[in-house]
Amino acid sequence: MAIEEIKTDKKKYLSLLLLGDEEETMIDRYLDRGTMYLLQEDGTAKAVCVVTDEGHGVLEIKNIAVLPQYQRKGYGRQLIHFVVAQYSHKYSVLQVGTGNTPSTLSFYERCGFHRSHVVKNFFTDHYSHPIYENGIQLVDMIYLTQRMP
Repeated sequence: MAIEEIKTDKKKYLSLLLLGDEEETMIDRYLDRGTMYLLQEDGTAKAVCVVTDEGHGVLEIKNIAVLPQYQRKGYGRQLIHFVVAQYSHKYSVLQVGTGNTPSTLSFYERCGFHRSHVVKNFFTDHYSHPIYENGIQLVDMIYLTQRMP
């Protein structure tokens, strides 16, 4: 398994990015200012992660996605561990925003995140169509944080 930074032609991985954030205009808001990592194994791209500097020692995971056939195999967790190892010397907090889907919230909590705050109506205010995850319409953005070691 290898994780590499993608510095150019980030949109080449748009289909993978859209798994983590299904509206391209939203991805466009952070992709150029973010640092993108691609997880590959045996020459196959399996997962992607984009992080941004939000100021004041906060690093945010803006997008993390694993191809469906490789989900629940630890690739997402590997990307989070990688990000923590790469940035713990520079940032004090790692945060992520997600919808109110129990399985997703549980994943982040198992990775060491704790619920921080809620941005009401984020998905209904910022997306052109209703967003559903596991049959649940996403309305509010739930932020989770963890202290960097």
